[in-house]
Amino acid sequence: MIKLLKLQFNPIEENTYLVYDETGECIIIDAGCSNERENKILQKAIAYNNLKPIKLICTHGHFDHIMGNRFICETYKIETYVHKKELGNFERTATQSTYFGIDIALPPTPRNFLDDGDEVKFGVSSLKVIFTPGHTCGGICLYSAADELLFSGDTLFAGSIGRTDLPGGDYDMLINSLKKLMLLPENTNVFCGHGPKTTIGYEKLTNPFITEMQ
Repeated sequence: MIKLLKLQFNPIEENTYLVYDETGECIIIDAGCSNERENKILQKAIAYNNLKPIKLICTHGHFDHIMGNRFICETYKIETYVHKKELGNFERTATQSTYFGIDIALPPTPRNFLDDGDEVKFGVSSLKVIFTPGHTCGGICLYSAADELLFSGDTLFAGSIGRTDLPGGDYDMLINSLKKLMLLPENTNVFCGHGPKTTIGYEKLTNPFITEMQ
């Protein structure tokens, strides 16, 4: 059974997830830790729960989701996994962070790539990759049918959707990605890149961007 811890980091209040099962093997989804204090919070959460990080997964490459990549990769000797189309965002990390007035350690260039239908395995568990471009050109979500959960990155939020006005964003593409997510069971719990969790069913009923397209 998949378990998770949510940690909220950095001035943009990004959600970082520690995702693990009974074996203790752990993947880290979207490393937003941005300073020494936040790095220690992450380390303490990992140590307290006796977790063994084995992979760092990026739902996309915006700077607020990869601030902690270098720290995590160097501390736990693990590698980054992302969709290949996100490499442009990794190259723009310094420009993006400077625009928001935030200095970060530049992340290592990813060498491991995920695509639609791939499986991210840890312990005796796995998450299926769903390619969801629109917020960025290479955005992904991670889904477990068995555990009824979805990590949506910045594709879908509680009551909203990801912005599309940054480089690589495309509103029509995002709407098509959202249509794909709305095919998931309504009881699927959605853990977003920012803000609270929600469910597919609740978003179908209440999210104005979703109800418009039905």
